[in-house]
Amino acid sequence: MVPSPCCGGELKVIGSRKRKLTSESGESRVLVVRRLRCTQCRKIHHELPDCIVPYKRYESTCVEQVISKPEEASTVAADDATLRRWKNWFREQSTYLLGSLRSIAFRFHQVPVEKLSVPSQSAHHAIGHYVGDAPGWLARIVRPVVNSNLWLHTRSAFLSG
Repeated sequence: MVPSPCCGGELKVIGSRKRKLTSESGESRVLVVRRLRCTQCRKIHHELPDCIVPYKRYESTCVEQVISKPEEASTVAADDATLRRWKNWFREQSTYLLGSLRSIAFRFHQVPVEKLSVPSQSAHHAIGHYVGDAPGWLARIVRPVVNSNLWLHTRSAFLSG
């Protein structure tokens, strides 16, 4: 069994919840996500598959596609405001995510994919040295950050004027 990301305690299944997820074509599907409680610290965690980015309603491949090709027209069935929010979200979070990946790599005595001879041009480029740039890179960021209990909740939807 996977240990708790908070304290390393044992996680026990306490139930599940349904999570609606939208694909690139705009079709929705419902996933069943297990809820887990740590037997030591009593915190609740959700077991997220790679296709989910926390607090996003579209598959991770959709968000990745929009972030990866900001200049090109997207094939994701979402309105322009949603696509713009994803780009802004990643731009705002990329430095934090890079720092989280560096921290995780340091903690587990790992090194990035390769060292650059010149400084990278962007945080997105630097992140690629930890997770690569092949399709699925966003899922490879999400998993370790979430599992290390470092994921930041996006509160903008809940803030008032």
